[in-house]
Amino acid sequence: MKFVDSAKITVHAGDGGKGCVSFRREKYVPKGGPDGGDGGRGGHVYLRANRQLATLLDFKYKKSYIADRGGNGMSSRKTGKDGGDIVVGVPCGTVVRNAETGEVMCDMVDDGQEIMIAKGGRGGWGNQHFATATRQAPRFAQPGEKGDGFELEMELKLMADVGLVGFPNAGKSTLISAISAARPKIADYPFTTLVPNLGIVRYEEYKSFVMADIPGIIEGAAEGRGLGLQFLRHIERTKILVVMVSANSEDIAKEYATLLNELEKFEPTLLLKPRIAVISKMDIAPEDFTVPELEPGVDVIQISSVAGHGLKALKDELWKQVSIQNQLPTEDAVS
Repeated sequence: MKFVDSAKITVHAGDGGKGCVSFRREKYVPKGGPDGGDGGRGGHVYLRANRQLATLLDFKYKKSYIADRGGNGMSSRKTGKDGGDIVVGVPCGTVVRNAETGEVMCDMVDDGQEIMIAKGGRGGWGNQHFATATRQAPRFAQPGEKGDGFELEMELKLMADVGLVGFPNAGKSTLISAISAARPKIADYPFTTLVPNLGIVRYEEYKSFVMADIPGIIEGAAEGRGLGLQFLRHIERTKILVVMVSANSEDIAKEYATLLNELEKFEPTLLLKPRIAVISKMDIAPEDFTVPELEPGVDVIQISSVAGHGLKALKDELWKQVSIQNQLPTEDAVS
């Protein structure tokens, strides 16, 4: 499935039906009063978050969503039929903006969350409503009101417990393939990963968390270098960050600091998230390798996804942090 994380669509609620101009015409009542019914309301347009959806790909092919208009009013005070509503499914994590104003209209986070994004127009009143003591035979009715219409910009931000952050070729894809069922493309050259990958990481029995492999960040990503802005937005919803640097990096501490700097420039609150420092590819580390202190108070976990070294320690620490963020009982709390 092709991953698409932005799209632009048009939604238009249905117009309200017209009110009816009608008069009672019954046997023995040749000149009855007005009995025109009201028009039905136009159909609404709803957005509904669906966790089964993982991409905005469908909106690349269908860009217009128009609800039915309301039925016109009828004689004998009969109201027109309401226009049919339409429900548009979007992935959880979709931010919806008004394309004209840039205003955020909704943030679809929870599975099943539903919001009316465009309201159908009210049906017009029939002539029965306009009879007065001095105007007993009104020959007019209201037209239906117009339904709301918007051009929407949709942006998908992946929702995961853990986000892997690092330069290209830091070993993020190899790690997620080693500890989850995800199977991203892996090769020994930069920018192998061009779209985010999600993996379910199983932990002991009946426990799991979601990990996102974010495509490699480069220096200047926060200013839009490479595909930086497209990649960085997916980190915003992750609860925990794993900042990865390869053991064969020329300057691990500098590379780590650069990654934190890019995160801060893009969104300062990202540095408030819990993070774990990981040095990957320890199987190819130089013989004289020493673990640098990357920042005070942050433990450094050394791993080799290929050899399986350090993966259990990493999963233990990740589950501990995920439990804290999700307010789940940890093993220590149970004991």
